[in-house]
Parts: sequence; C-alpha cells; structure tokens
Amino acid sequence: MVSIDPTQTPAQAQDATASSKLYRAAWRWHFYAGLYVIPFFAMLAITGMAMLWIAFIDGRDGDRIPVVPQEAALAVSEQAKAAIAAIPDGELRQYVAPRSDDRAAIFRVDAEGAATMVAIDPYSGAVLETFPRRSGWYDFADNVHGTLLLGVTGDRMIEVAASLGMVLIATGLYMWWPRGAGWRTALVPSFGRGRATWKSLHGVFGIWISVFLVFFLISGLAWAGIWGEKMVQAWSQFPAEKWDNVPLSDDIHASMNHGPKEVPWALEQTPMPASGSSAGITGMPEGTPVTLDTVDMLARQIGFDARYQLNLPSGADGVWTLSRDSMSNDSENPMADRTTHIDQYTGKILADVQFADYSLAGKAMAVGIALHMGTLGLWSVLANTLICLSVLLLCVSGVVMWWKRRPGGLRLAAPALPRDMPLWQGAVLVGLAISLAFPMAGITLLTVLALDWLILSRIPALKQVFS
Repeated sequence: MVSIDPTQTPAQAQDATASSKLYRAAWRWHFYAGLYVIPFFAMLAITGMAMLWIAFIDGRDGDRIPVVPQEAALAVSEQAKAAIAAIPDGELRQYVAPRSDDRAAIFRVDAEGAATMVAIDPYSGAVLETFPRRSGWYDFADNVHGTLLLGVTGDRMIEVAASLGMVLIATGLYMWWPRGAGWRTALVPSFGRGRATWKSLHGVFGIWISVFLVFFLISGLAWAGIWGEKMVQAWSQFPAEKWDNVPLSDDIHASMNHGPKEVPWALEQTPMPASGSSAGITGMPEGTPVTLDTVDMLARQIGFDARYQLNLPSGADGVWTLSRDSMSNDSENPMADRTTHIDQYTGKILADVQFADYSLAGKAMAVGIALHMGTLGLWSVLANTLICLSVLLLCVSGVVMWWKRRPGGLRLAAPALPRDMPLWQGAVLVGLAISLAFPMAGITLLTVLALDWLILSRIPALKQVFS
C-alpha cells in the first residue's frame, strides 16, 4: 500500500540502483509494513487530533468550565460538601483545583462502585455539572488510541504497528534518499500528473516528518505493554530508597491509575509510602488536624499553585497525595512535575518527588509525553495537528499510489521478491537492531519473512495474489 516505484528513485538515480535487489527488497518490506501499519497510523492521527483539541478547548476532566470570579472562594471542604450532596451515599476521593480564578473546581465522588466527577463553582458552591468519570469524548478517543477498545489485545496490535512503523520509516528513507540529482527533489514536492504527484508528496512529506514520527512512535511505545512496561520502564523507575526509609505500602503508584494512565511514567512501578509512623519531615505544625482544608493549605505553601490534584487516603495506611504533571494537563511545563505524599495521621511529608529527582529516562519521558500529547500550550497543539495531518497525507498518498499501479483482478501487487536474494550485511544489521530494540517488530518480521519465503512464494495461487 505504501510504495515507491522501483524504476525511478526520488533523486532520479541510475536505473541499475532502482532495480537493485536491495532496493526491491526494501520496497517489498515497505509494502508489507504499510499493509498493516496504514490503518493504525490513520486511527492514531485522527484520535490524537481529537484529544488535542478536546483537552485544549473543553478540558479532559471538565476543568475548563467557566465561572464568574468573586472576591473569595469557599473553603475546599465546603465545596466538597456540595459535591458529595450531589451524589447520594457518595465518598469523596479526589479534588482537582481550578487552573485559574475563572474556572470550576472538580471533585471525584465514588458511590456504588461508580466514580462521578462533580464540577463546583468555588465561590458559591453551586453544582455546575456532574458526569461519569472518564466517559467523555476525550476518553473515548484515548481508549481507541491506546487499545482500540480491545484491552490488552488492542495494546499489542498497536505496539506491533508502532514497531513496524520503524521499519516503514527506515525503508522509506532508504528508497527516497537522493541519489545523484541533489536534495531539491527529495525535499520539495513536484506537481505533475497522476501518480507522479502522489509519489512526490509521499516522499517529501515522509522525509520531512520522519524524525518527528520516530519521536512519536518511541514516546508512544514507552506506554506499551511489552516495550514500555516490560523493558524500558522496569529499569527506569524512581527508586523507593529515596523515600528515606519511610514505611512502604504493598501498593505501587500504578494502583492510582483508573483506566487510562494518570501517574507519571517514572513513578508507576515505585511502591507507595504508608501512613502510621513517625517518619517524614515536618509538613503541618504539630497538633494541626489533617483535613482537606489543611492539606490544601499545605499544598499551596509548598508550591502547588493553580491546578493540581489532591487524592484522599485509601485505607488505614493510605496517604494524601498531591500531584501536578503535564501528562494530566495540570500544567504546561513538564519540568514542574511534582508528586508529594503526606501521612494521613501526622501531616508529615513522607515523600516529595520533583522532576529533578527523576532518572534520565524518567525526565526524557516526562518531556516526551508532554510533547507527544501537545500539553505545552497552543503552539504544541498546532504543531501536533500539523504532524497528524501529515501522517494522514502519507497514508492517503500511499493508498492512492498503490491503487494507481495495481493490476486488475484479485492481486495486491506487492513488489517482486528478488531472486537468490543475498544476506546483505547492512540489511541484516538494521533488521537485527530493530528486532532487538522492539521485540514485537522482531516477532512480526520473522513471521512475515517465514510466510513470504516458505509459503507465499511456493503456492501458485497465493503467489499470484501477493505479487
């Protein structure tokens, strides 16, 4: 589907180069990768743009609901009472502070196993809106984007697509790399007739966004179940030893996730501290009751300004958790990420993790996810939108090129497999590197290679379809 004519290189290289075995092999792999990848890339681009603009305009949690600023806001506990009253038999679980004076406060109230978000006017205590948690259009797009609504199966399918995307980029760059005619042809589209125009647009946009696409694929894969959680995140977690020997809970930070990712990547696998000891450093003055209001006051005193999230203790050893991170749209600065845990009995600070405390991988991920999600302000929303539109253009142009060159009948018109294809050292090294770095790509490449070499090329009926 995504293909480049093997009889002519982007830079009008010699016919011998275009017809070489290596070129034809790269083109065949580009075609096969595109067969699988194109639907996923189109889906990721469309749902990505939807999340970008929903978060920017409406907010993921209803946090952009407007209010009229007054002289002073009610105490957080008074706002919470109004939120709890709106949900019969409800239990307060979370407070999301307003991001500015003219925006609503959000409370999460749980009842009968369901979580409801309640938007409150912080000045009057009026209930502005209630809605089931994680049930909006943003969350629908997020679930499609991450799992295709298929859970673990969808996650693995998307991880294969993202991993094969690296193959698609590598083979595409090889075929479009200028050979002899200079860089103008490779970097500036030419508009001729029919397929030539689509080919030029496909190659030029592909080479321009290749670096950005690699970044988006790697930052997205860091959330994936195999490459992210099993390989990268496992050795990049924040070390619990930095809690200064405070008691630890049996739960890890990932237990605070409810559906989509909500906890900073670097902390997910780290054990939570536990309440109920004399450990920690002074937070509240001794004798101060530990309440919603005093914890909010402490949060403001230690630097949590504007929007931040306050999670209430869960269980006898649970802690108050203050958090602010760009991944959750709390701020536009990933280097201001911060997570603070407070003992529910003493008010002492048990742990205070800031961006500077992350490992190098954790810092890269915090910044990378902010760029990936476009949470750095309007400029990043516009930039990510442009990249998503470019990806869609690549998908459409690849399909159009395939359609224009395909023969009649039931044939995919795959590029021909070179005869007596040798094992080029460069190709083997590239394939080996991608397979080692991205296991799902390696498994898929070996599977497709086996099918291609052992079955498709040996059964006449299948060979005709895939040729």
